[in-house]
Amino acid sequence: MTTINKNSVKERYDSIRKSPNDEKLYRGLILNNEMKVLLISDPTTDKSAAALNVQIGHLSDPDELPGLAHFCEHMLFLGTAKYPDLHEYHSYLSQHGGITNADTSLDYTIYYFDITPVYLEGALDRISQFFLSPLFTESATELEINAVNSEHEKNIADDAWRTFQLDKSSANPNHPYSKFSTGNRDTLDVTPKKKGINVRDELLKFHNTWYSSNIMALSVLGKENLDDLEAMVIRMFAEIKNKNVAAPEWPEHPFNNDHFGHKWFIVPIKDIRTLKMIFPLPDLRKYYRSSPAAYVTHLLAHEGNGSLLSALKKAGWSNSLYAGSRKTARGNCNFFEIIADLTEDGIHHVDEIVTLTFQYINMLRSKGPIEWIFDEYKQISQMDFDFNENSPSLSYVKSTACALHEYPMEEVLIAPRVPTEWRPDLIDNIMEHLVPEKIRIRVMGKAFANIATESEFWYQTKFAKIKISDEVIKKWTTPGFNSDLKIPEKNEFIPTNFDIKADEDSEIDEYPVIIEDNQLMRVWFKQDDEYWVPKVCSYFDFASPLICMDPISYNLTAIYIKMFEDALIEYRYNASLAGLDWKFTTGKHGVILMFGGYHDKYQICLREIIHKMVNFTIDKQRFDILKENYIRSLKNFEAEQPYQHAAHYLALLLAEQVWTNDELLDASDYITIERLEEFVPRLLNKMYIECLLHGNLTKSEALEAVKIVESEFTHAGKRRIIPLLPQQLMLHREISLENGCHYLYVTENKVHKSSCTEVYYQSSLQSTESNIHLKLLQLIIEKPCFNTLRTKEQLGYIICSGIYGTNVQGLTVTVQSDRHPQYVEDRIEAFMETMLEDLTNMSEEEFNRHKAFLATMRLQEPEIMSTLTAVFWNEIISQQYNFDRADIEVDYLMTITKEQILSFFKEMIHSKSPIRRKLAIHIVPMTNGGAGLEETNVDKNVESVNHISSLPTLITDIIAFKSSQSLYPLLKPFGNVPRKGQCYKL
Repeated sequence: MTTINKNSVKERYDSIRKSPNDEKLYRGLILNNEMKVLLISDPTTDKSAAALNVQIGHLSDPDELPGLAHFCEHMLFLGTAKYPDLHEYHSYLSQHGGITNADTSLDYTIYYFDITPVYLEGALDRISQFFLSPLFTESATELEINAVNSEHEKNIADDAWRTFQLDKSSANPNHPYSKFSTGNRDTLDVTPKKKGINVRDELLKFHNTWYSSNIMALSVLGKENLDDLEAMVIRMFAEIKNKNVAAPEWPEHPFNNDHFGHKWFIVPIKDIRTLKMIFPLPDLRKYYRSSPAAYVTHLLAHEGNGSLLSALKKAGWSNSLYAGSRKTARGNCNFFEIIADLTEDGIHHVDEIVTLTFQYINMLRSKGPIEWIFDEYKQISQMDFDFNENSPSLSYVKSTACALHEYPMEEVLIAPRVPTEWRPDLIDNIMEHLVPEKIRIRVMGKAFANIATESEFWYQTKFAKIKISDEVIKKWTTPGFNSDLKIPEKNEFIPTNFDIKADEDSEIDEYPVIIEDNQLMRVWFKQDDEYWVPKVCSYFDFASPLICMDPISYNLTAIYIKMFEDALIEYRYNASLAGLDWKFTTGKHGVILMFGGYHDKYQICLREIIHKMVNFTIDKQRFDILKENYIRSLKNFEAEQPYQHAAHYLALLLAEQVWTNDELLDASDYITIERLEEFVPRLLNKMYIECLLHGNLTKSEALEAVKIVESEFTHAGKRRIIPLLPQQLMLHREISLENGCHYLYVTENKVHKSSCTEVYYQSSLQSTESNIHLKLLQLIIEKPCFNTLRTKEQLGYIICSGIYGTNVQGLTVTVQSDRHPQYVEDRIEAFMETMLEDLTNMSEEEFNRHKAFLATMRLQEPEIMSTLTAVFWNEIISQQYNFDRADIEVDYLMTITKEQILSFFKEMIHSKSPIRRKLAIHIVPMTNGGAGLEETNVDKNVESVNHISSLPTLITDIIAFKSSQSLYPLLKPFGNVPRKGQCYKL
């Protein structure tokens, strides 16, 4: 029986409104130090978690130290008086199956972790010390500046960060919103030293001033009962000092009248074209029960017939539209934004697009607030709340910790989700702010390079600022009406039947089973008996050898899917609002449809999707627009982060067949309407469908659904589908590197300053034994890798180890850095040398702890049904069908000894192994000041490593390399399930 110190609690709340589908128990607390606490007891959870939100962010940075709040966030992880070791917190979490991170926003900073439930108390004790006794040591301060700077360097060529800072830098310079958020080496080291500012002293002052319990909110989720959780929290957090500070608020808007009425023409890094209309909004926090901005968002962002987007698409000016309010900070720091993705033609019609937008706003004003629209929105929100599935523990505590500052304790779960009060006066008030006199227009496109003569200070973003004429403002003030713009129709997809088909006594198969198998399709089915929600999750793989026959065919398939999805936007939007949604993806072997939501209207939607898919017609205007959009997306790959390039080239080097971006671009000239019209019927006539239906439906209902698909594809038997042979449905194989090899592929990047080094150590074809050896080894080295290469050696901000592969797997270490890749590769090899010693000296107790955590991870039950569906689908799409994989692997895991893992490491990873198979990818930046420069190769503070491994064989021709390598065989299906195309006897 836990004894609770009642004197530490000022207020207690035991009647927190929750979803009827939520079996967790809740308690709210206000501690005597004014800290708000939400306790969540979930005996079924596989992960405990906690998040602490303190209402201080980068808007409160001292003027002379931009980035100090962000730097403070970094530093709190690096030692406290009770736990002084730099790696203690990270190590404790990683040893016990946890992860941790933190985010610094404009007006708050949030710290969070998850962990294996039995170790929650130890994790809480460690994170609580962040707010009681952080060390901020001089040595750690010097080291961590490098990490902050690397994070900033990563963001320099990121258009989202660049435009975010341009918005801030162009605000009222006397408003904190204008500050530089992340900080870098100059703002946190070079300039302060010149001014005689001791950054460590300023960190201590910042923490001592602002890290006060009365502006903190804590959310804790664990297996323990509420009394035990309460006692734990009181022990750890009741002693945090209440400094009686007020959470900063900013009553003035960042933009005043001088900042409205301008167009900003911005040159992006990627070839993107967007139009953003920005309006100021007042503080709306106290109106959360009526959500007036959500009502306006619902209408302006609508994608159905008569919507603003439909009119823009009809004109050929835009492909997608976003609208919504954005709360940047407490007080009057809010915006309403309307963002349109522009076509080639649309970028030349900005004024007309703004006119059309004001015509829609004018139409809404003339109609006035409409109660049935609010009621429908409220009904859908309530439905989603009532049938809400469990969120992952970590995301749940993060969202609830933030909500504690925004809503009354009893409403902290429902208030962010469901509006309850109809307030047309507040909707009218929102509309009064969406006026031409208060507009800021931001247009982004490569086309403005010739006129963009100004540069933003922090990111050097090129832009031009032009005053909007009084004549144009006057035109927008009286825009008139457009007959194409209408109020949306009532939503026919809102479900009314929420009956659960299974019951506790139903005899239901544990894993998916085949219920139909013929020459056209194979159907897997699993009725839900775990989540008890009225939903269905399904996948359909439309496999065809035509898709990857050549780059032209792949391009034509991609355009077909884009055009087909585009044609369904108006139909899809209401369905998605009502909880039914779908997505198509083009893969190496087929087109995959992911489709799910409430079961009530599932078959109606499925019929329409497949009908449109097989009765596809081409709209020339949309073809030209979507083709250009597709080609532009291929070209934009060049501007992706270096670590994404490394992953791309690793996949390219190891796959038997995959078309490169360059090959797809070279073939893009062959994308014509005539070829598409000829290709699509051939594709649909030469297709095999494998699908999975999982959820709240019976076997007969699943068969009804797939009969819809079969009937549409055969036109009720009138169209002849050419059966595919099993060998036409075989998966591609993967490269087998020869024993003792060390290959290196080097490619340049002309956009980013950071380099990337990815080292891949190939293991073998998947098997229970090799899978578990690799997973356990990766788990053991994950945190030491991060601690050594990032915290100690400060090689970069993005540093991780992982497992790459499908049929064939290997260990990867990835480092995005401001150092030359060869130097980084040497440091990775040096780290692996130390890991041999660490593994050798590892105690049995520590080794068993790693095993126990891996077992917990592998047996962890998915929080939501769609995640379990994805697990099942992965077995189906890989043609393995091993639905019991986790249990089988954990049974083997329990037999593994440390000597086996040590032997595995010596053979697969260690440089002296004669059978090690290593492939390194070097992404070398060639921009000014980039890591490709020779002088970035050496760190005089770290002992140089003279190529611990053998000199590599340079890959200069990918095709020649792959043609010289052997291929692994394909894995055999698990059990007695035949390969695709070979019918299963039911």
